[in-house]
Amino acid sequence: MKAMLVDENKNLVWSEVENPIIKDDEVLVKIYATALNRADLLQRQGKYPSPAGCPEWMGLEIAGVIVEIGKAVTRWKVGDKVCALLGGGGYAEFAAVKYDMLMPIPKGLTMEEASALPEAYATSYLNLFIEGHLEEGQTAFIPAGASGLASVAIPMAKAFGARVITSVLSDEIAEKIKDLGADIIINSTVQSVEEVLKSEEEKGTPVNVSMDCLCGETLGKSLPYMARGGYWIVISTLAGTETNVLLRPLLTKGLHLVGSMLRNRTPEFKAYILSELEKNVWPKIENEEIKPSIYRVLPIEQAADAHAILERNENVGKVVLEVFHE
Repeated sequence: MKAMLVDENKNLVWSEVENPIIKDDEVLVKIYATALNRADLLQRQGKYPSPAGCPEWMGLEIAGVIVEIGKAVTRWKVGDKVCALLGGGGYAEFAAVKYDMLMPIPKGLTMEEASALPEAYATSYLNLFIEGHLEEGQTAFIPAGASGLASVAIPMAKAFGARVITSVLSDEIAEKIKDLGADIIINSTVQSVEEVLKSEEEKGTPVNVSMDCLCGETLGKSLPYMARGGYWIVISTLAGTETNVLLRPLLTKGLHLVGSMLRNRTPEFKAYILSELEKNVWPKIENEEIKPSIYRVLPIEQAADAHAILERNENVGKVVLEVFHE
């Protein structure tokens, strides 16, 4: 089969590799589409290698068709259309996937749409509802509103009855993401995020949960204006790795500052998250309360162009690579 390898100059090369050999508890998936994540860019740079036992090439989420079944697999059968969460290996024609890392494709979705579900939806569900304990009627702050992850997290939070505040870098971007449904969109180039959150607290609608991929100075400045018992979940540090945290509000309000990564969770916990998605989120996708947001689909051979879209911060929604046609 073919997979997308990285050469010594960090170029992406569509190359011949060995076919996967499945274990008894795995299935072989013919990959129709794989969605991009920023972790792919880091992995290409050599900063985010695949976990032990996973293929060396990139790709954390796929959609496709099962073409072979391991002896111990009982739920799935050959021909099932599935999407899957991977530790790596999605930029390829086939992938060996453990049975509990698979989910059925929600009714009505294309392969391209389904490929954009596992990583982003698992990350959003983990950090909003498991780590953040978000409840109906509460307020979530999800910065970087134009990111592929926010294009999932904002509609997901809204579908479960939360208010959502997000931030972007311009009024033009704010206009582009209106359809995601955020209640407040902060243009952080001309507005102070912490002042907006302070105003919300004064109005009686403070932030209960933040799923923050930016962090930097804004985190420390904003934390004091959270709701009592609030959860600020750090999932990345794209805006900086340092901040100044005032400990008094942390103490008196009983705030929680939590670091969270999906990639380093145990396989058992990842399987639990996927089961929760299938039970709680898939029905909302099928009745169109939540809609996958796809920015662009490119053929796998144009993976470098797809990476460039993320590097330019051009996309509003997910970028997807097509491997096989349906």
